[in-house]
Amino acid sequence: MSKVEEFLTTDEEQEIVDAILMAERHTSGEIRVHIEATAQIDHFSRAQQVFHFLKMDNTKDENGVLLYVAVADKKFVIYGDRGIDKAVPRGFWETTKEVIALHFKKGQFKQGIIEGVLKAGKELEKHFPWHHNDTNELDDAISKG
Repeated sequence: MSKVEEFLTTDEEQEIVDAILMAERHTSGEIRVHIEATAQIDHFSRAQQVFHFLKMDNTKDENGVLLYVAVADKKFVIYGDRGIDKAVPRGFWETTKEVIALHFKKGQFKQGIIEGVLKAGKELEKHFPWHHNDTNELDDAISKG
């Protein structure tokens, strides 16, 4: 079994997908989680590549948020598109990373991801509220590399 397959159980993955659905319930924003074993380049650049590969840079309001995790490297990046990045208060991404890191340090990977997803969702809701004609532009499933 690979490090990616061992990182979360099927039930834990479903709990994360449920958190994504909950976080997106009141926003037009899009949240994705991507997990892979390792990055061959710096983690921020890799998160940008995955963001593009998942077509997260094609959302109408540029309000996609990616939580990228490199399991073997013990690194993660939270990356927001231009629209959300311009809208969030200064320090938002750093405080979100701190919440996730606190859980990761305790080995609580599922909980860290869920907390990060929900925190991003609350912020997206403030700046990009859901409207009756909004559609879910991206898949909510966890992607793996």
